[in-house]
Amino acid sequence: MIAIGRAEIGDLPAILDLQHDAYISEAQIYEDFNIQPLKQTLEELEEEFHHGILLKATDDGGSIVGSVRAISKNRVCIIGKLIVNRAYQNQGIGKKLMNAVENHYSDVNRAELFTGHKSTKN
Repeated sequence: MIAIGRAEIGDLPAILDLQHDAYISEAQIYEDFNIQPLKQTLEELEEEFHHGILLKATDDGGSIVGSVRAISKNRVCIIGKLIVNRAYQNQGIGKKLMNAVENHYSDVNRAELFTGHKSTKN
């Protein structure tokens, strides 16, 4: 069973590791390993943590297997870095994370999810 909840500050190193792993495939598609998600530091992630919502998906053992972050600006929910561990993909975890973000920001006029133009699966 996958549980969705707010990340805690202590979760950030594991989320950053998952992010780096998840974005390797994006870097390969674009032939660019200098993309921001691979270069992001723990300090930068902590800054995002304090200015929006950062959710995590955990498995039965409490391991973080997915994450998403979002912020509301001018009644627009800006969603970024929706990530799911490769071993857990295609099980609806990304959809659960998206639904949780949408529920959290239910008062916005619209939501925007950013993904790369070559990321056809996303």
